[in-house]
Amino acid sequence: MTTPPFAPFAGVLPPVLTPFTADLEPDRAAFVAHCRRLLAEGADGLAVFGTTSEANSLSVDERMALLDALLEDGIDPALLMPGTGCCALPDSLRLTRHARDAGCGGVLMLPPFYYKGVGDDGLFAAIAEVAERVGGDRLRVYLYHIPPMAGVGFSPDLAGRLIDAYPGVVVGLKDSSGDWSNTRTLIESFPGFAVFSGSEVYLLDNLRAGGAGCITATGNVNLPAIREIYLRRESPQADSLQAEATALREIVQKRPMIPALKAIMAARLDSPGWARTRPPLAALGAAEVQALMDALAARGRARAA
Repeated sequence: MTTPPFAPFAGVLPPVLTPFTADLEPDRAAFVAHCRRLLAEGADGLAVFGTTSEANSLSVDERMALLDALLEDGIDPALLMPGTGCCALPDSLRLTRHARDAGCGGVLMLPPFYYKGVGDDGLFAAIAEVAERVGGDRLRVYLYHIPPMAGVGFSPDLAGRLIDAYPGVVVGLKDSSGDWSNTRTLIESFPGFAVFSGSEVYLLDNLRAGGAGCITATGNVNLPAIREIYLRRESPQADSLQAEATALREIVQKRPMIPALKAIMAARLDSPGWARTRPPLAALGAAEVQALMDALAARGRARAA
């Protein structure tokens, strides 16, 4: 198998939350500020417009406008991995060209997810059309494997076909299957292919197996602690650091993940508007928010004891 010549992303990348205004429009200023805050906290890149970003509740134009806002603010496009995989091929092409032309370090591509029971040949064709039509030396594609949400995904066999067909273009994968054995198979099968875990729960295992890191939703609210695992992965403290990050993740994911993360952001920034989600997602109720904050506070006290 031919392996890609390089994989520019590694480490911990938050899939950035998208704040909304009172009329449920994307809040550009708050979005840019949040991206700046994450980079200041040490993010190795930003995976904008993925699941956590509510990307499938955003229009193509909204995604492009938010990406342009980041570029206009001076954020290095090489640090950006925008999600560009859509159900409609023209939408995927438009978003991917826009990201490539902006100089983004890569794009994160969902498979077309509406039609279920689609075979590997159909999914291969969906990515191949983008690789062929967009192409260019600057295109780097990271596959987004999230079958619990998408209903379809990139099997190891399919990933291998795409790597072989598009070396240097298909360079990595985010595995949000929640199945560590699948992640490990990808890492072991394709040396040089950048495999990211979709949760920090598997970060240390990922790194020890030779993976690239994680692209994790809780990076929005716990980035320094998660990145400490990456930085100190060979230290005697690595396992305890992993245990602490996993414990916080378990608290958050007991609730709907995106509303819970937004509730935490609203509390931290004293900005109630941060709790807004775009339908069909709904913000947590007051009792749910209080229970979440109490659990996080109790965890903090336990750590300090």
